[in-house]
Amino acid sequence: MEIIIRNSSGKPIYEQIYTQIKDMILNGTLSEGEMLPSIRGLAKDLRISVITTKRAYDELEREGFVHTVAGKGCFVAGTNRELIQEENLKKIEQHMLAIRQLAASCGISSEELIEMFRTLETEVWK
Repeated sequence: MEIIIRNSSGKPIYEQIYTQIKDMILNGTLSEGEMLPSIRGLAKDLRISVITTKRAYDELEREGFVHTVAGKGCFVAGTNRELIQEENLKKIEQHMLAIRQLAASCGISSEELIEMFRTLETEVWK
């Protein structure tokens, strides 16, 4: 499992870990029942504090993405289709907001955006 920490990012390190592992679970890179690296092992590999790694794992567990088995480790939880659907809808909304902001800066109306989408749908995405 490859986690990339960017010190130049405005996000805290634990959040970068949380986000990358969550994305790997949602896109199927990590599958149900798969064991995550130990907290100490991941901290050592990333050269960060064990506390930071534990915070990311705790957040993943609280959100239902992983579960911990005492003495055994942390495992990817069974996927909840509704949870995945909701996460994907949030991503779509974020992209749509970015598109709307870019369109507004170019003077493109909502109606023009909808027409562009329909054109792409019928002509390109068939």
